[in-house]
Amino acid sequence: MAPVETVCVVGLGYIGLPTSVILAKAGYQVVGVDVSERAVAAINSGKAHIVEPDLDGLLRHVVDAGLLRAQTHPEPAEVFVIAVPTPFRGDHEPDLSFVESAARSIAPHVEPGALVILESTVPPGATEQMVEWILEERPDLSAPGTGERAFYAAHCPERVLPGRILVELVDNDRVVGGVDAESTAVASRFYRGFVRGECVGTTARTAELAKLAENAFRDTNIAFANELSIVAQELGVDAHELVALANRHPRVNILNPGPGVGGHCIAVDPWFIVDAAPEQTPFIRAARETNLRKTDWVVGQILERAERHGASSIALLGLAYKANVDDLRESPSVEVAEAVIASDFAGDVWLVEPHIDELPARLNGSQDRLVSLDTISQPGTLFVGLVGHRAFEGLPAQLEDPLLVYDVCGMWR
Repeated sequence: MAPVETVCVVGLGYIGLPTSVILAKAGYQVVGVDVSERAVAAINSGKAHIVEPDLDGLLRHVVDAGLLRAQTHPEPAEVFVIAVPTPFRGDHEPDLSFVESAARSIAPHVEPGALVILESTVPPGATEQMVEWILEERPDLSAPGTGERAFYAAHCPERVLPGRILVELVDNDRVVGGVDAESTAVASRFYRGFVRGECVGTTARTAELAKLAENAFRDTNIAFANELSIVAQELGVDAHELVALANRHPRVNILNPGPGVGGHCIAVDPWFIVDAAPEQTPFIRAARETNLRKTDWVVGQILERAERHGASSIALLGLAYKANVDDLRESPSVEVAEAVIASDFAGDVWLVEPHIDELPARLNGSQDRLVSLDTISQPGTLFVGLVGHRAFEGLPAQLEDPLLVYDVCGMWR
């Protein structure tokens, strides 16, 4: 494959937009595609529609330089990168409808020799399925009876941390799994054009499962911490002190417990493994269920404490799935807010999330509940720390009644 000059990125969300910006910064001509006209308009004006450090400035630079433009439809390119959501449906079954739609939308524009990369986190076999969807639209790209195709295809999952995405897209190692050895080689050459980390080649299915394994590993570790916190409560022990003390062992590193697990990856990906091999994954399933139960348990604790202390109102601090981001996808804190609002608690329920301007659709009947921390009247309010945002640091010292504080995530230890 000749040196790449043009790249079409389908999906301009939390991964697709930063990836587009990094590619443009590296000198590629990038066309970003998204179904949201609002997102497209914002990007073309040099304004990111997501929150990520340094993204706005770099986006404005590459847009002004003519290296990145956004639109609602794909166009021909030498490389196509699909970075669309992969939620689940029904009983935690993978939903690949966005991947299918993206694959079929680019098919008319794929020319012989093009490279198609699936970056979305997907169950094993999805990259091969993507190839089939493209070939259904473009049978001229395959040689009948030979199994050969005229384009390359690979899976290269992202593995970045929100808040450090622009750095980690470049510095982290990348797992590159082609549907055949030649696709792996071609995709690896492409990533080496802008990635400083090592590009490690493998098969598409191995790359798919590797990303799922990474997040299932983290999910099981969080499940241990969350279950331990429930045990500690039952035995009258401070869970966060317990974890801090246990971690003084040189070979122990227990994570801090919280209200559950959120985000599009860790809360979703383990189910893809369970769905692929249900009889072989009792441990992974148990971890997932443990983290889901923790969210319900936290709701019960909030309501019990509000009743015990005679709270007249409840302030839930943090709705994002992790600290210092605006990402509410699969957030257990949103689940907590929804349940507390729907409970029989008679007082006001206030929601404090400094990184958003409006509540998600599931809470859109409660817009007046979204307030800033300094507008909440202290007397009689139970303050619940769900997410350790920097904006909430030092709050207990400012409160009149320290008993009316429930630190779920350990940010006030």
